[in-house]
Amino acid sequence: MKIVDFKIGSMYIPLKKPFKTSLRTVKNLKNVVIKIITDTGNAGYGEAAPTAVITGDSLGSIEYAIEKYIMPCIIGMDIENIEGIMLNLDRCIVKNSSAKAAVDIAVYDLFGQLYNTPLYKLLGGYRDKITTDVTVSIDTPDKMASDSIDAVKRGYKILKIKVGNGIDMDIERIKAVRSAVGNDIVLRMDANQGWNPKEAVNIIRKIEEMNIDVEFVEQPVSCRDMEGLKYVTDNVLIPILADESMFSSEDAAKIIENRAADLLNIKLMKTGGIHSALKICSIAETFGVQCMIGCMLESKLSVTAAVHLAGAKSIITKVDLDGPILPKTDPIKGGVVFDKSIISIPGTSGLGFESIDNIVWNN
Repeated sequence: MKIVDFKIGSMYIPLKKPFKTSLRTVKNLKNVVIKIITDTGNAGYGEAAPTAVITGDSLGSIEYAIEKYIMPCIIGMDIENIEGIMLNLDRCIVKNSSAKAAVDIAVYDLFGQLYNTPLYKLLGGYRDKITTDVTVSIDTPDKMASDSIDAVKRGYKILKIKVGNGIDMDIERIKAVRSAVGNDIVLRMDANQGWNPKEAVNIIRKIEEMNIDVEFVEQPVSCRDMEGLKYVTDNVLIPILADESMFSSEDAAKIIENRAADLLNIKLMKTGGIHSALKICSIAETFGVQCMIGCMLESKLSVTAAVHLAGAKSIITKVDLDGPILPKTDPIKGGVVFDKSIISIPGTSGLGFESIDNIVWNN
């Protein structure tokens, strides 16, 4: 099964409501899709989410990197040579992690098809069901409390609360949500780099003093401030999750070596795909550091790949893959199955896609 051709396109889907964090507000999903075609007629699909404020990747840069740098380096290669393909993918251009992720996902889709096996079984086969949280966008305390109640009514028992915009307001936000949903719902906080180290320690300690149960706080400080991240981790009791600070296996090793965070967040758009994410899982497993699998604003296409990774690896103990429930429509036929907070992996080969509607192909 050799790679002989590819197509690049884009999907545009309005969201049910604006997605708000301390970094940005988004109203539409606008992502790049790639279709890799083999000499056997098989097709593998991948997706890239342009998240310029985190990865630096834009819609145009992703498309250009795939067309001009990545695909020319792997055309003609045999899918069973997964290591060789990934070496070429990694070396053909630096950074551009989202573009690499799209191609990586499509190749792994074909790898599963080659052996007529669901991908998660080839990667480890640990489980075929996982439970995701759901994100509550940053807003006024009352609005966030209302949105949290709505999420619980829809069957979600784990909520990720976006904060990082105003110290006093952030405390009021988490207080309002906890009061609204009661003590049986798991709360996670995500500051998206919104605080400096002393602010983070001050806020988290106040939350601890108020006995508000929070499972962890995600990326409290700037992604570039490793010392600040460690300062927060060392000075609070609530576990700290590194997200924007970790793109690669080298970043994971550095965070673990310096004990700068308690947990690691793996996102395929940051790692450059499954191949690099597997390295992070191995490092984390070696040192007993649990991981979360997360996503950007992605459709079910690339989230399916993340689910297969989570299904494969026991070190991934936390899941934040609510991206596909945010758009108004789902153009993906096949892939994983969402039933409220439960995501199931069917027994189809590869990533299990049947078709993708409403894609505008460039070539």
